[in-house]
Amino acid sequence: MGKKRTPPKKYVPTALEQARDELFSHILRCGVLEATPEHQKEWFDDTMLYLADRYEDLAEAELAQLRVLGESYCRPVVARPPATVGAEA
Repeated sequence: MGKKRTPPKKYVPTALEQARDELFSHILRCGVLEATPEHQKEWFDDTMLYLADRYEDLAEAELAQLRVLGESYCRPVVARPPATVGAEA
C-alpha cells in the first residue's frame, strides 16, 4: 500500500512580515520615493501611526525596525546628480 501524504504546511506570515509588506506597498503606491526628505518624514510619521493601529500586536521595537526598513528603502543606493536642462554630455 502507498504511504499517505500529508498536505504541505501553509506558511503564515508574521504580523511584522505583513506590516513590512504593507509598508513597502504603500511606499510604492504613494510616490514617497520622489518626495522631499521633509515630506517623507511627515509621511512616515503618519504611516507608522496607521501601522501601529492596524497591527496592535507589534512592539515599539518592531515598529521602529519597520520605519528604519522603510526609510532605507526610500534612500537611493547611488545618489543621482541633479539634471540640468539643455546640458550636453
